[in-house]
Amino acid sequence: MLYSKSTGKTSDKSARQLLFSEDLRHLYPVASAPDPQVTNRPTLVMDTEQDNTKESILQEITAVSRRLDRMDSTISTLATETKSIRSDIASFQSRMIGLEQCITAVEDHLNTVPDREQKLLFLRSKLIDLEDKSSMDNVLFVGFPGRIEGPNIQAFLQKVLPALTGITFDPPLEFQRAHRLGSKRLDGASQP
Repeated sequence: MLYSKSTGKTSDKSARQLLFSEDLRHLYPVASAPDPQVTNRPTLVMDTEQDNTKESILQEITAVSRRLDRMDSTISTLATETKSIRSDIASFQSRMIGLEQCITAVEDHLNTVPDREQKLLFLRSKLIDLEDKSSMDNVLFVGFPGRIEGPNIQAFLQKVLPALTGITFDPPLEFQRAHRLGSKRLDGASQP
């Protein structure tokens, strides 16, 4: 048994009717409830209003369904593009790791370049010295009295050799080294 606020009476109602409060019955009429507002109206108007309400609800549900379908399609597209972007990022990361390794190797080589340049210069000077020594033709002149050449032996030879041989050298002779053999004699005699 239920108590009705509007009539002040108690009555038996089914469990289905309990779902609706008496204040909302004019919006959602229950078929088995004898409501004076519903019974006073013609049935055709009530059915038309219910059909219109049902149809507008159906249209709204259809519109929402379409929006959801578009959203699903958009989300699916975004998911596919996100996967593609992730694979591109993974590819770029692996390429970046390779580039970083190459850069590290180049930096290591660049750090050793100055040392290698110094070593190369040293080896070059050694090579030039060895070439000079290997290609050196030693010429021994004898019979010149001691100290006739003066302080510059090379200038003396450039002047004397053309006169002795009768050959004019153009350009003049160049000597890498010129010196007397042996040490100075203690008795002051001329060196060979």
